Amino acid sequence: MSTAHYDVNGNIAVIRLDNPPVNGLGLTLRQGIVNGIRTAEADDAVKAVVLIGSDRAFSGGADISEFGSDKASAEPNLNTVINYVETSRKPVIAAISGACMGGGLELALGCHYRIAKPDAQIALPEVKLGLLPGAGGTQRLPRVIGAEHALNMIVSGSVVPAKQFKGSALFDEIVDGELLDAAIAYATKVVGENLPLKKVRELRAKHPNPEGFFMFTQNTVGAMARNYPAPLKCVEAVKAAVTMPFDKGMEVEREAFVNLMQTPESRALRHAFFSERLTSKIADVPSDTPVRDIKSVGVIGGGTMGTGISINFL
Repeated sequence: MSTAHYDVNGNIAVIRLDNPPVNGLGLTLRQGIVNGIRTAEADDAVKAVVLIGSDRAFSGGADISEFGSDKASAEPNLNTVINYVETSRKPVIAAISGACMGGGLELALGCHYRIAKPDAQIALPEVKLGLLPGAGGTQRLPRVIGAEHALNMIVSGSVVPAKQFKGSALFDEIVDGELLDAAIAYATKVVGENLPLKKVRELRAKHPNPEGFFMFTQNTVGAMARNYPAPLKCVEAVKAAVTMPFDKGMEVEREAFVNLMQTPESRALRHAFFSERLTSKIADVPSDTPVRDIKSVGVIGGGTMGTGISINFL
């Protein structure tokens, strides 16, 4: 069962996310994170918390197996989890490697400090499902990398390596070597120097010319998005991050997310998403079926079908 493993290293608690393959934030994992934070809060010997995933993924976001079920919105939902992390009386340090996308990035943005491997993959790809980030992504990301860069990432859903954010407020440190050791060392530094509990929500999302910038982006994105409503809603949410207090911006984001979930465009994109994944699963062929080690393939006939088969093997 997916969960979060709790351990203590000296005076540093370690909460390790464990929901293979990409640490999808399913209900039991969300419960495990909250229980870990509560346990650390109650232990006077614990001075800080490290939140870490696997080499493959800090977290790839929502657990897609829960889409459409009651578990997806059951408490603690992701916003509740992030609130527990953000309001912790003890510093929480996110240690990031592999995929840190969607809800995974939103969870990391709720932590007080973030360190990452240089090749960690950072993204908010919800727009590809006809949605926008629904747990503060549109409000917190502009506060750490600027409105323009954040909007580009959110509207495109593109993946960016962590090393490109070096020097920004997104990451406090880019680390090589063993990530857990680096995270515990960083947490020890935070405790030893009595560093403050930084909250991204308290930063300002700035742009030198917000009125002109958002007018331009609304026109540009509107022309490119055509009949897809999500990209323009992303623009509106990021604009709220710049022009409104954090809590008001969160209301704009949440309303847009709930409305987009009901659109036929999002339902169609989510259907296509699941359909593509189902094509890789054959009901009567289990995942542990032995496979042959094929070294070469010959294709006879170079027509349309032969070309497609050749491309497949290439």
